[in-house]
Amino acid sequence: MLMRFKIPYAPSAFINYSMVFCISIILFLHETNAQVNGKNFKETTESLISKSSQSYSDLELVLKPIQQDTSLMRYFANASVKESYYAGASYALNKLGIAYRDYSLYDKAIKLHQMALDASVENNNTEFQIYSLTMLSSVYRQTEAIPSALDCAQKAIDLAESLEQPSVNIKRNLNFSVNSIGHIYRTLGQYDLAVANFRKSIALETELGNLTGLAMNYKDIGECLEAESKLEEALENYERSLAFNEKIGSKRIHVISNLGIAHVYVHQNKINEALEIFESIFELSKDLGDMKITSEIYLNIGWAHLQNKNFEAAEKNLNKGLEIAKKYNLLSGMEEAYSFLADLWESQDDFKKSKEFFLEAVDVEEKISNDRNRRYVADLITRSETEKKNNQIQVLAKENEIINLKLRRNQNTLLIGALLVALFTLMLYILHRQTQLKSDKKLLTLEQSMLRSQMNPHFLFNSLNSIKLYIINNEKKNAVHYLNKFSKLVRKILESSSVREIPLAEELETIELYMTIENIRFSNEIDFKIIVDEGIDPHIVKIPSLILQPFLENALWHGLSSKEGEKSIILQISREKEGYINISITDNGVGREAAEKLKESKVLKRKSVGIDITKERLANFSKDYQNKFEIEIQDLFNEQGEASGTRIILNIPTI
Repeated sequence: MLMRFKIPYAPSAFINYSMVFCISIILFLHETNAQVNGKNFKETTESLISKSSQSYSDLELVLKPIQQDTSLMRYFANASVKESYYAGASYALNKLGIAYRDYSLYDKAIKLHQMALDASVENNNTEFQIYSLTMLSSVYRQTEAIPSALDCAQKAIDLAESLEQPSVNIKRNLNFSVNSIGHIYRTLGQYDLAVANFRKSIALETELGNLTGLAMNYKDIGECLEAESKLEEALENYERSLAFNEKIGSKRIHVISNLGIAHVYVHQNKINEALEIFESIFELSKDLGDMKITSEIYLNIGWAHLQNKNFEAAEKNLNKGLEIAKKYNLLSGMEEAYSFLADLWESQDDFKKSKEFFLEAVDVEEKISNDRNRRYVADLITRSETEKKNNQIQVLAKENEIINLKLRRNQNTLLIGALLVALFTLMLYILHRQTQLKSDKKLLTLEQSMLRSQMNPHFLFNSLNSIKLYIINNEKKNAVHYLNKFSKLVRKILESSSVREIPLAEELETIELYMTIENIRFSNEIDFKIIVDEGIDPHIVKIPSLILQPFLENALWHGLSSKEGEKSIILQISREKEGYINISITDNGVGREAAEKLKESKVLKRKSVGIDITKERLANFSKDYQNKFEIEIQDLFNEQGEASGTRIILNIPTI
């Protein structure tokens, strides 16, 4: 059956006409070269088609020197299709797809890789199916089409693992697919799983001696560690990537690894060092033609200037990065640009512009929301595991049949023993799985309850009412200020609810936002202080997410709401004994006894379920540590023996 392909031509894909001109010049030079060498290449094409080799390595050996020449690859693809030489067509179409991908023309790249996959399926060529699926996964991942990326990567892995003696090229594609799954987990914020896949890929690449793969994986690990605020470890991995790259000289790896290092420097407030690196890789990034990288560099330069209070330079670079992101529909870049611009104008007290950009960022963020992707990922992984187990059961069943036929009556005892062992193993597995599912269900229930307690309707309704009052009173500046605070608080609560633990610094930032909002309703009478003892780095210390708010809420509504006069809450972080971080929350309220009496006299009683949920979460959290969490409640009294407040002390284990 003869397949028909319509192979896209490069200039028709470009939206940016200046780039159309540049790429047209490049293609013209390629085509001129093809005309000069046309006779020789025509003979080469005819020779390859006549031999009809089905191996990637055979084609790579001949075509590698000219595989970046899109004109020659297009000629070879058309000639191969015409002669029904699908292996050659698949090879050429994939090379064309890679060229389009490197110029950020992802839609055209996807079409070409899909055509290559169709050709390999038509020819039942497993090697080229794996290669095409791997390339498709890469493009889908870069366009943040997570379900499609994972689907293609998993299919490539399944095909590769089904072969008894895979070729070197198949092993490389297997490694690439493992790396792609790592990127997918990174996109979903599951950094532990992402790093595990990258380390698995490193082990596989080490076996093959693939320095490019090693450099890329160490760079990828660096990005994950940076996202987890493990900045020194991130720098080590970026430097390892550059060390491997010195031996291979890849411009792309040089640019993105240095970009990562500069990004870490901005986090560490080494702004000048970061700007030097950004400037050193800027022209190289243009040579790559990857608009996503170019947009990222502009945005990071703008971010660095923003941290340095150089607002003019920050705005200029952020707008350039945003322009590129819009042009090539780079949603993550657009969201990042809008967020930085919102911060930029807020820093200059232009809250109207800040709000506009903030709303733009929220709108883009909704478009790239990955909730559905998470569900799809979980379903796909479960389905894949089920299919693997079914295949294993089928293989074992066939082996058992062969054993039964060979050994017959003399081997009945052995067969029965094997079945008993298998049954026992299955029972153990089922029991283990049931225990694990119960634990996961309990944890999920706690997290859902925790989120409901954080986002209770009373708090949301009253906060919005307070902001509405500012608007009614025409206090626009206060309204915008507190609306920004409220939106940031909601966003932080939603982000923190998706992870098990976060840095203490992020928790304190969330708490400050919460107290700012609640203080509106107390007419800003509450003096709230956070004290962190010397020797404690809140960016390094990890605690369960969203555990402090219920205690502060309790202090506000049971301790201070009924108190007259000065009101204060002091939150202090200390390390009083080895293996623990001590968090104390002290209020000068009416005390527990008086609060309980007031509560009984009220018609509408507030039920504090958040503290009970937090206790259960802390108990579950401490299972992974040697020490157990401790909570202590102290009633405070003045010199006259009268109640003068309450102190809650949380001892969070660190080892």
